[in-house]
Amino acid sequence: MNFEELSLCKEIISSINEKGYKNPTEIQKEAIPHILMGRDILGCAQTGTGKTGSFIMPLAEILSSGKSKSRMPRSLILAPTRELAMQVAEEFNFINKFLKLQMALLIGGVSFTEQDNKLAKGVDVLIATPGRLIDHMERGKVIIKDVKILIIDEADRMLDMGFIPDIMKINKLLPRIRQTLFFSATLSNEIRKIGKNLLINPKEITINPYSSTSSNIDSYFFNAYNKNKLDDLKILLNIDLFKSAVIFCNKKNNVDKVNTFLKKNNYKTVCLHGDMDQSSRTNSLEKFKNKSADILVASDVAARGIDIKDLSHVFNYDVPNNPEDYVHRIGRTGRAGKKGKAYTIFNEDDEKNILLIEKLIKKKIKILNVTDINLKKQKQNMDHLKLKTDPDKKNSKKNFSNTFLPIENFLNFKDSGQIPDFLKKKSV
Repeated sequence: MNFEELSLCKEIISSINEKGYKNPTEIQKEAIPHILMGRDILGCAQTGTGKTGSFIMPLAEILSSGKSKSRMPRSLILAPTRELAMQVAEEFNFINKFLKLQMALLIGGVSFTEQDNKLAKGVDVLIATPGRLIDHMERGKVIIKDVKILIIDEADRMLDMGFIPDIMKINKLLPRIRQTLFFSATLSNEIRKIGKNLLINPKEITINPYSSTSSNIDSYFFNAYNKNKLDDLKILLNIDLFKSAVIFCNKKNNVDKVNTFLKKNNYKTVCLHGDMDQSSRTNSLEKFKNKSADILVASDVAARGIDIKDLSHVFNYDVPNNPEDYVHRIGRTGRAGKKGKAYTIFNEDDEKNILLIEKLIKKKIKILNVTDINLKKQKQNMDHLKLKTDPDKKNSKKNFSNTFLPIENFLNFKDSGQIPDFLKKKSV
């Protein structure tokens, strides 16, 4: 099946072709026809399966006819984090390139005035985090009684972060007759119960059960042997040459600690966690995406749903407390048919969490000990890092030795009255 067979307009097809998408993913094949028919959707799909496109493409198709009203959006997309909301907005802008639909993004850390001005002009698509949307509604800056399509993305994360009461509050202000698309990485009993309160006779679509991990990812658990985990992390970072990597930590203070340590060791890093202001978070992501930094050190909440192209490695500085987060973390790599590697540092205190991970993914994890590491190859990788950090270092050393002979150096230093020990003639 190709995108032309999904009954999408020529403008959307042109955007898809320009973005480089070849064929629809499984979730797109299953969901798009039903969404275009007006069905409610209860979808289960992991990040990286094309889920965002599966609702953005038909949404743009449906809204391509009609007109928006001031402060009354025609559709609403709710996302749990600022970063995920920004990613959805980015995807919409790609698909909307040859259309004239208006979109507003309501997230924390951005000026209320700027967002109000956008809403006043009228938007077809409103993408928001629940808290910021409620702030705008309480100030009378947005009215959602004209929303025709509601999309809830990453519903399980909404549940984890305590946003379900906010969603129910928003739901009461929405028209009862509407189309609702409800996506989650898991379909637990609690998620299904929430879905029943929002959906009417939904079409259930499940792609790639959540417990699965990609066959394109080689995943290893590294048995910590140093008292200082930072030293273990440094060993792992030098096992392979990597293009770009994400290091996940359970705690925000660990994010800062790891980021500071790696910078001191000449790694080009940026960090991302919930206590950072929006401009700092956006700046970190931009630096990582444009390759100004090779490593992103992040917490789960901040990095949930972020799609980084050509990410070669994932490192878990901490074993995640929630086994589902392990699948989410390593799922950042090994995408689009490419190979990826994931390394996790653990010790005896992590035994329970490791058993829960094995139970979820239904296979034993591979243990990597320090004796398994090729120390010679590791040294080569460390040398490569030094040259990468200072590419002129090797050449400058070579030029120096060719240009200034030892005797000339000695005379130069002698004239100055300061002769270094390494140039002094040893006594017999």
